[in-house]
Amino acid sequence: MRARYEQPTIVVVPVYNHGATLREVVQWARAAGWPVLVVDDGSTDDGWQRIADLDCHKLRLPVNKGKGAAIMAGATKAAELGFAWIITVDADGQHDPAEAELLAAKAAALGRPAIVIGARRMVQETVPKASLFGRSFSNFWVRLETGRELPDTQSGMRLYPVRELLALKLGSSRYDFEIEVLVRASWAGVDIDSVDISVHYPPSGERVSHFSQWRDNLRLTVLHTRLLLRRLLPLSHHRVAGQSPPTAEKLAVRRPWQTLKRICSEHTSPVWLATAVWIGLFMGALPLIACHTVAIIYVTHRLHLNKLAAVAASQFCMPPVVPVLCIQVGYFMREGGLLLDLSWEKWLLEIHLRLWDWLLGSLVVGPVLGLIGAGLIYWARTRMFPCRVTDN
Repeated sequence: MRARYEQPTIVVVPVYNHGATLREVVQWARAAGWPVLVVDDGSTDDGWQRIADLDCHKLRLPVNKGKGAAIMAGATKAAELGFAWIITVDADGQHDPAEAELLAAKAAALGRPAIVIGARRMVQETVPKASLFGRSFSNFWVRLETGRELPDTQSGMRLYPVRELLALKLGSSRYDFEIEVLVRASWAGVDIDSVDISVHYPPSGERVSHFSQWRDNLRLTVLHTRLLLRRLLPLSHHRVAGQSPPTAEKLAVRRPWQTLKRICSEHTSPVWLATAVWIGLFMGALPLIACHTVAIIYVTHRLHLNKLAAVAASQFCMPPVVPVLCIQVGYFMREGGLLLDLSWEKWLLEIHLRLWDWLLGSLVVGPVLGLIGAGLIYWARTRMFPCRVTDN
């Protein structure tokens, strides 16, 4: 049985065609002392009938709308039932509902509206390699979009404050929901924390997953693109809680030496230092004439990256070598050959075409230079200078 916990909390189990494991999951949650709400997302198997005799709340959506839609429907129903918090548990048996107490205890300790993620200890041999990569990849982008270092942004076991969750303006309703809700909540002032939980991955032949490698990964790509572009806009966010979202520190003009020291030391873990170098080289190759440095400082400030590393890397793109290389690549993309004519007409009277060539070429040359520079910095940071530096 779970420990005494005074917050009105209910376990929500979104389910779509997981009839084989649903009954056991509900029984585990009830045995741990939790009230349970099962949200059936238009399943076509007989899972709904298998829990007909169990003591739990039930909500059935007529058609499949996606996991995110099921969670939001569950949150709405939980609010109607008088619950202030929900803890989502996947219906496939990956999570142990008894560990929901860990999430509830963390929320109680925080003492304010927060999303608590159950960070999975993915140490089993049966854990798919794609899941490990997907988690790291997702963590990377969420870190850029929010400035928060979260250990498992893809975990389905989470505690949500119902009022704040329902107040968020979300556009995703399927697997991409679980990423968007973290980013939007962070922007809206909702705290985000995590606790370690166990996870069970059955052998591949027994595993049931509705994640589409192509369709859902495309949705995630579009989502991260939208969120990253929104992050770069200097506009305020819709707030639903009082917690201030993490933002890059303001530059202290009155204390230049302290500011310079902080800029040199912030975000200097290998991954984020390499990312800053990539940004610097990519943006340095773009035809941002006379405003490269200002643009790079702004972008790295918004994305919580090391400004000094990015600006320093961009200096390798100074004229004439990289701009000429970009122009040649762009001209080759348009005309199918190199621009060997060095006449006045080609380089000055047709300057609008050369700027177009520069832009086209920089979209190829910039990312390639960025990958080379980022790779070198990552190697140097991990092999030659492996001392640990805190990523502020």
